[in-house]
Amino acid sequence: MPWIFCLVGLGALAAAVAASPNFALASAGQDYPAFVLVAGLLLVGLVADDDGLFEAAGAGLAQLAPSGLALFAGATVMIGLVTATLNLDTSVAFLTPVLVYAARKFPGRLETAEGARGHLPASHTEAPLVYGCLLLSNAGSLLLPGANLTNLIVLGKLGLGGGAFLARMWLPALAALAVTAIVVAVIERRALRGVRQRRLDRPVARPRFRAGQAVGVSAVLAATVLVLALPAPAIPVAAVGVVAAGIHLLRRRIKLSAVGDVLGVPVLVGLFGVAVALGTLGRLWSGPAVLLSHLDPVGTAALAATASVVVNNLPAASLLGAKTPSHAFSLIVGLNLGPNLCVTGSLAWLLWLRAARRAGAWPSLARASLIGAVAVPLSMAAALAGLALTRMS
Repeated sequence: MPWIFCLVGLGALAAAVAASPNFALASAGQDYPAFVLVAGLLLVGLVADDDGLFEAAGAGLAQLAPSGLALFAGATVMIGLVTATLNLDTSVAFLTPVLVYAARKFPGRLETAEGARGHLPASHTEAPLVYGCLLLSNAGSLLLPGANLTNLIVLGKLGLGGGAFLARMWLPALAALAVTAIVVAVIERRALRGVRQRRLDRPVARPRFRAGQAVGVSAVLAATVLVLALPAPAIPVAAVGVVAAGIHLLRRRIKLSAVGDVLGVPVLVGLFGVAVALGTLGRLWSGPAVLLSHLDPVGTAALAATASVVVNNLPAASLLGAKTPSHAFSLIVGLNLGPNLCVTGSLAWLLWLRAARRAGAWPSLARASLIGAVAVPLSMAAALAGLALTRMS
């Protein structure tokens, strides 16, 4: 299936080049930094995960949290930080199994036989952490440019660096994250109250993190500084990821197959081809730009959210951002939060589902969409209100 999607993307790319080589080149120039950056951040995340950084954070969270609600609050902060610094795809790919680990290690968890083999029931302590990892990663991706590929695609028309983006988006990002966390906590409140203990089927491994071997920590810090300091951080961050992964490959800490697996090259290539094709369409056809010019910030965000579900948020960003939009930050809000509505919204859903199943959790896509249907309009309203306040300041 990934290779079929790759071929579809390459076909779309070829059609775009045939239709207008100049516009296709312009679209590719706007889109490629986002894909290069996410590849670098995924490599940084792979190395950090191999160093045991995420696992140690999950174990520490489980040990320190005095209650299920405190465990979820700590997980929310962890998800927000990892998403902002290492991208939402890194967050869902590496934090999902860590949070399953944290839930199972938490002494007050409520375990059920159904949760081991079927969909996560509403009363299962893993549920708020597993569903929260996906929804909060999307919500937290408003904070920094590298947190979401859509930010970088739209930023290509704005020319903003990381610091300027943060100054404008910190309040909308925190508001969206907080509202989404509240919605997940309320819907999964039964799980957060779980207090009955049950012995684990198998012992939990001791965290592997040792500071002396933490190449990943240095890579994370370097990537964060580069994203904040540079107006075009994609290639430098990718270089950091390649160097960090190369060190671990030489040390035989990771295998080349693991690098290919985490990058998901066929899917990235396919998405890039579709994004360039729609970006070319947005330059040839004035319809999307004219429509956006007649919409206010709320309408812009709603259109972006709808488009992200229909064609995925990355191609939607390329299409709607082909020409400088009137309300660019509102467009980003819709492109980042809209994917919480449905599995078609972003690549993060597929990475999250794969990571959860590998960890032995089987979340329901229908339930995730149900939670998203409640969270998206509320979080978008909060983000747009925060955006209005930062515009005034």
